[in-house]
Amino acid sequence: MSFISEFKEFAMKGNVMDMAVGVIIGGAFGKIISSLVDDIIMPLVGKVLGNVDFTNLYIALSGQECGLPLDKAKEAGAVFAYGQFCQNVIDFLIIALCIFLMIKAVNKLNRKKEEPAEPAAPAGPTQEELLAEIRDLLKQK
Repeated sequence: MSFISEFKEFAMKGNVMDMAVGVIIGGAFGKIISSLVDDIIMPLVGKVLGNVDFTNLYIALSGQECGLPLDKAKEAGAVFAYGQFCQNVIDFLIIALCIFLMIKAVNKLNRKKEEPAEPAAPAGPTQEELLAEIRDLLKQK
């Protein structure tokens, strides 16, 4: 079997195609969650905490002024950008929660499919029981 035909067989298996679709959808889903965190959640959290802009929270490590926007501060020297880190942690937690809920739903659906059908009605008497019954009837006559 040639390399190309082996690769084609591998690539066309159902699991590989399912995984590819999952990766593509996951990438798009990640962008949606990142936008949710960056554009909706963090501005609301910042407003509640007193008009804090998380994207510009940093500690200057090279002695420059801390009032600059983050991109300017990075140009001026090293910074510890903990605001970006906070956003990324929240982003991760929301994605992890969504994946957990999806896996929980899929597992619940799979459990319903795997539940055995109602147990079969008990079988009739065994051959030995029938023979014993016939014997007892013959003894009575």
